[in-house]
Amino acid sequence: MASPAGRGPKTRKWQIDFCHRTKSDKAAVNLVSPPGYSPESGKALIGKERKEGDEALIMKRSWDIALGPIKQIPMNLFIMWMAGNTISIFPIMMVGMSLFRPIQAMIAYQSAFRMIEGGQALFQKFVWILGNFLILLLAMYKCHGMGLLPTHASDWLAFVETPKRLEWSGGGLGL
Repeated sequence: MASPAGRGPKTRKWQIDFCHRTKSDKAAVNLVSPPGYSPESGKALIGKERKEGDEALIMKRSWDIALGPIKQIPMNLFIMWMAGNTISIFPIMMVGMSLFRPIQAMIAYQSAFRMIEGGQALFQKFVWILGNFLILLLAMYKCHGMGLLPTHASDWLAFVETPKRLEWSGGGLGL
């Protein structure tokens, strides 16, 4: 049983037989040109201008880079909450990472700013810096909550007495 259009048996319409074809069959096949190739000139298109869609993609990618540090804040909050306020290796490592990551990012700002392009680049750079600064503030707040920041004169000077607590509590009862 012969199939339509001179194709061999058991072939599908998307299948092309390159082995047993005549020159007239080759001209009858309509294949779509690959992207970037012009059938009129027979050459690849080089130096085409950017399309409007490319500008939108560049703007979207720039905003993704700018909002990256702000998107990390909820995860940092969760990790810091899970680590607790005790002084042990795990919470110290979490706070250390939260402190050093934004500092390293701000030192290597040129790599992030190189990828930010478009008409809103200045505002996007400001948002990126603000996000890293917020992560840094969050880590400093966690250090304060753990008691790692020197906040009293007695933290620096040995002859100054530590401040007296006004209230002590234990087991849910005020003492």
